[in-house]
Amino acid sequence: MFPRVRFAPSPTGVLHIGSVRTALFNWLYARHNGGKFLLRIEDTDKVRSTEQNTKLIFEILEWLGIDWDEEPVIQSTRLTRHREVAETMVEEGTAYRCCCSPEELAAKKEKALSNGKPYKYDGTCRDRNITNLQSVIRLKSKLDGNTKVTDLVQGSVVVENSQLDDIVLLRSDGTPTYMLSVVVDDHDMDITHIIRGDDHLTNTFKQIQIYEACGWTTPSFAHIPLIYGPDGAKLSKRHGAASAVDYRELGYLPETISNYLLRLGWSHGNDEIISRAEAIEWFDLKNIGKSPSRFDMKKLQNLNAHYIRQRDNASLLSYMLPFLKEQISEAEEKRLLRGMDDLKARAKTVVDLAEATTVYVEAPTHYDDACSKYATDIHIALLHDVVSVLDGISGSVTEEQIAQSIKELAEQQGVKLIEIAQAMRAALCGRLVSPSVFQIIEIIGIKETVNRINSFMAYTNCK
Repeated sequence: MFPRVRFAPSPTGVLHIGSVRTALFNWLYARHNGGKFLLRIEDTDKVRSTEQNTKLIFEILEWLGIDWDEEPVIQSTRLTRHREVAETMVEEGTAYRCCCSPEELAAKKEKALSNGKPYKYDGTCRDRNITNLQSVIRLKSKLDGNTKVTDLVQGSVVVENSQLDDIVLLRSDGTPTYMLSVVVDDHDMDITHIIRGDDHLTNTFKQIQIYEACGWTTPSFAHIPLIYGPDGAKLSKRHGAASAVDYRELGYLPETISNYLLRLGWSHGNDEIISRAEAIEWFDLKNIGKSPSRFDMKKLQNLNAHYIRQRDNASLLSYMLPFLKEQISEAEEKRLLRGMDDLKARAKTVVDLAEATTVYVEAPTHYDDACSKYATDIHIALLHDVVSVLDGISGSVTEEQIAQSIKELAEQQGVKLIEIAQAMRAALCGRLVSPSVFQIIEIIGIKETVNRINSFMAYTNCK
């Protein structure tokens, strides 16, 4: 039987990077085994769920190339079905109505805690034939024996049934709880494997009892360890970024995120750079570790630098354009394409790349403090000589020709080439780190080069 797996995010916030990994693992498992990957939006929390977050879920999955095989299921449209299942369970004696008030339940909990015992509902209404339709519906959990999960990642895990609670399935206002709705939806969607974070492991024992109470086949479970930050705490916003949107806005490529998340908790020998085709071919649940993984920003940056270098220039330019502060012309795009090889060799993120491209599209509007070293009378005199040399060049020139002309100037003036080149870099870029100044001149042209140098000299004279 081909597997049917699902990703079931809640649109109560932006998509956490850990949730993205869960989606990726489910998708790869389905693709590797010729199965189906389904999407369900768990939006029953109407106060916190938003349409914008739902759209972002779709957008991020599409950005990562994680496609789904059937129409997404919207959980809030299935409330009637959830209520029907709960009512049927009452009729069949596997669930019961409970009319204990919130005040009574609070008192029971306080008493248990004061006696140093963990709280669980004491079953006051378990054997009472309550007919009040405004009451809650609870699962009539098993009192004896145990419930076992043969987890595909964690192995065999057993819990004594005496430790499990008669959980609420349906609230007094007729809305289902997570425990009921997730089981009903997974059953109706014919889900065969549930792959999710191990923070859901304790829920599994209660959900298995719901499956059994309904007489349904229990799916296989695989609980993957969570992602931690460098400090060993669960990855969160305080570690710098926690959502997939954050990483996209920081300039990480989708192939970087997919590759990096794949290697967080899953391995294939010593392979680090893994293509999408290889991931589909190799992915298996048995290669998921049991220990939490730690997010390493340095490794992520290095991986992103690799994928930036691997992208073809046209594709990279298209991806980079939204990161630019202003819209650029077709001529400026051509400049960027000509300079892209050098730019992408230096960049770790697309944000870095976008910032570095300014040298090809506009003259500097300010100069870094380090540029003041090249604002001396000696350097200004050298820049005047550079302008004279450049004014004497006609027609199109190559980087090599420009480099040779400036080298000859340096020899004539008895200075090191680096002194002139750095002064030129300060004038052309407003900073002392950039691609080759000779390549910049070839791309932006002699006229603009001379204008930038003159602007720099005028700026220094005014200081």
